Amino acid sequence: MAQTEYFDAGHRTCQGCESAMVLRWVAKAAGPNTIVIGATGCMYVANTTYYTTAWALPWIHTQLSGTGSAVVGTAAALKALMEKGKLPSEKINVIGICGDLGCADAGLSEVSNALTHTKYNFLILMYDNESSANTDIQETTMTPFGALTTFSPSGKQIRIMKYRWKKNMAAMMAVGHPEIKYVATAMAADPIDLYNKVRKALEIGGPTFIHTLDPCPKGWGYDPKYSHEIGKLAVETGLWPLFEIENGKFRLTGTSARIASGEIKRKPVKEYISRQTRFKHLTDEDIEYIQRKVDEMWEKWLIPGLLPLTKELPYPETAKT
Repeated sequence: MAQTEYFDAGHRTCQGCESAMVLRWVAKAAGPNTIVIGATGCMYVANTTYYTTAWALPWIHTQLSGTGSAVVGTAAALKALMEKGKLPSEKINVIGICGDLGCADAGLSEVSNALTHTKYNFLILMYDNESSANTDIQETTMTPFGALTTFSPSGKQIRIMKYRWKKNMAAMMAVGHPEIKYVATAMAADPIDLYNKVRKALEIGGPTFIHTLDPCPKGWGYDPKYSHEIGKLAVETGLWPLFEIENGKFRLTGTSARIASGEIKRKPVKEYISRQTRFKHLTDEDIEYIQRKVDEMWEKWLIPGLLPLTKELPYPETAKT
């Protein structure tokens, strides 16, 4: 593993920021021949204030929803310049980085469109801290059920403002774009797993997609020293399955694989939820609801974390006659 840091000192992220750790490991895995494209988000605000940056790599800023078109354009330009002999023919990694809004919400259509351009090589990495953190912890479609944000406070009349279930981005990208060769979930609390998945994504060719879950001390409400611990609990409780789909083959990885094999048991989701003040208003009944949803994913889904189809597929009524 390279000792050189390509995402280094000089950033201004919060203490205990797991998104910063994700970027550090992504840059380390990618190496020096890499162009990074960053959409507007907390990782843009914190890392590239005017005349300062933590990136020791060429870096391009794109607007909130521009990651998809920017990575395709960059990859296409590099390919054309090399074919015309205007650049030496060599491997240059193109990585687009976007957060909740830049990938799952405002930028979703461009990211999805980019993944259909199968003749270009690039990786899109979604760092997910379950909020829009650069504008003071606002609700997004990635915010989990019941979580407090500035857009979803708990009130006297309505206790739970965020009642919708979190969008499953990795599954959407994998199932909706069957031609892409690599899709994975990861997190900074398991850095070797993250490092290896980034390397695979960059080596396999074509468009690829990785979704990381990034605990956020400010938005989630816990002491920054517990970031890794909170991240591991997300996996150990089954809320965040770690998996990869390589050339169409699905595989659970790390702790998630050990849970699926029966080697270890899932911990109750209460152990994860009770550690964060964003869930402080939830009742035991609310937590039981979340537990049932997680149990359903592991016990009834065709593939845990990926396909929300039940294992007992209903037989079409029309086919019976």
